[in-house]
Amino acid sequence: MTKKITLNHITKIEGHASLTVSVKNGKVTKCELASTEGARFFEGIVLGKHFDDIREITSKICGICSVAHTIACLKAIENAFGIQVSDQTEQLRELMTIGERIRSHATHLYLLVLPDFLGFESGVEMAAKHKDKVKTALDLVKLGNNLVQVLGGKEMHPFTSIVGGFTAVPSKESLKELLKRLKDAKPFAVQTVELFANLKLPDFEKETEYLAMLNRKGFPLHYGNIVTSKGIDVPAYEYKKFISEYITDYSHSKFATRDGKAYMTGALSRMNISLKDLDDETKKIIRMYNLKFPSNNPFYNNTAQALELVHWINKAIEIIAENDFVDEGLPKVRAKAGRGVACVEAPRGMLLHDYTFDNHGNVTSCNIITPTAQNLKNMEEDIKEYLPQLLKKFKNKEKIKLEIEKLIRAYDPCFSCATHFLKIKWE
Repeated sequence: MTKKITLNHITKIEGHASLTVSVKNGKVTKCELASTEGARFFEGIVLGKHFDDIREITSKICGICSVAHTIACLKAIENAFGIQVSDQTEQLRELMTIGERIRSHATHLYLLVLPDFLGFESGVEMAAKHKDKVKTALDLVKLGNNLVQVLGGKEMHPFTSIVGGFTAVPSKESLKELLKRLKDAKPFAVQTVELFANLKLPDFEKETEYLAMLNRKGFPLHYGNIVTSKGIDVPAYEYKKFISEYITDYSHSKFATRDGKAYMTGALSRMNISLKDLDDETKKIIRMYNLKFPSNNPFYNNTAQALELVHWINKAIEIIAENDFVDEGLPKVRAKAGRGVACVEAPRGMLLHDYTFDNHGNVTSCNIITPTAQNLKNMEEDIKEYLPQLLKKFKNKEKIKLEIEKLIRAYDPCFSCATHFLKIKWE
C-alpha cells in the first residue's frame, strides 16, 4: 500500500514551502522539500553593477537577515580590493550583527517554535495564556531591532556600514542606553535557555555532518575558516572545492551538498564545533541544565539558539563597555579586477558571498549560498528517516503533519532567502 503526503503550505516559517512524501509498506520512497517562492535572480541582478551599489541590492535578499547579507557583501568586496578595515569597524559590525541575531532567535524561538510545544496554533493564540512569554519575545525583538537601528541607521537593510567603514558612529548616549537595556535583557535570555532546556523534545537522532565557521579567537561570527565535524578545514575562498549546488525539477531553490552528501549548518552546528569558544557564563548554564553537545538531534537547534542569545548579549555588553567609538572617516577605495569571497555566520547558518570584479569595480560574476539552501537536503533526509517513526507512533494525520512541521521549523528555515510551509493531501 502506498501513501502520499503532500504538505503544500508549511506554516510558521519565513517564506513558502511544500513537502511531498510517498510511503510504501512503511518505507519512505520519495521525499521532496520544495521552496515555492518565486525565483528572485539576485545573482543576475548585480551583474554589471558597481561595487558601491551591490550592498544595497543584496541586503534585500532577506529582511530578517539583511545585516548578514550586508556584512558578507562588504567583506567580499574588501577582500577583492585588498582593503583592511579598522578594529573599530569590526566591533561596530559585530554589534549590528548581534542585534540581528537577538531579534531573529527571539522571534523564531518564542513565536514560531514554542506554540507547537505548548499546544497552540500561533504566538497570537499563545499570548492569551502565556502573556509573559510573548512579552519577553517582543522585548528581545525590540532590543535587537534597536541595536541594528542605532548601528545601521534603520532596523532593516542598514545603510551606515559601507566598504571600508561606517558613515556615522553611534552617539555615546545611544550606546549607554543600549548597554543598560542589554544588561536588563540578560536575565530573560537566561530564562529562555531554562525554558527550552526543559521542553520535552522529540527523541530523534541521525548521524549528520555539521558545517560552520571556526574562529580560533572566539565563537564564530564574521571570521574563520569553513570547517565540518568530519575534519574539513579550509579558507572561505576555497568553498567550491567541497560545496556544490544543484537544482531540482520540483523546487525553485538551489540545494547545496558537500561531496554530494547532505550536511547541516546553523546554531546546532556552531555549538557542536565551537562549544569551547562560548563565554564562561553560557558554558556554566550548559552544565547547569546538563545539556549535551555535540548532538545529532536536529531539534536541539532550538536549544542552541537559546544559548546563543546569552552568549551574544554578553558579547554586546563587552563591546560597548570596552570601546570608545569615534569618527574615523572613510578610506579611499580603489577598485581593481579580482575576486572576493566572504563567509559570515547568519542566524540560520553559514552565508557565502562570492564576487568577481573588472578593473572598474563592476561585477562580472556572483554566487551567493544561503544557509537554508545548504540545509534543504539534510531536512529532506531527516524527514525521510523520521517519518516511519511517526507513522508507527501516530494514527492521526494532523498529528503526523504537526510533527513533520516541528522538525522543519527546528531548522529555522528562510525559504525567501533560499530561492536563487504545509498543505497536505493523503492518498
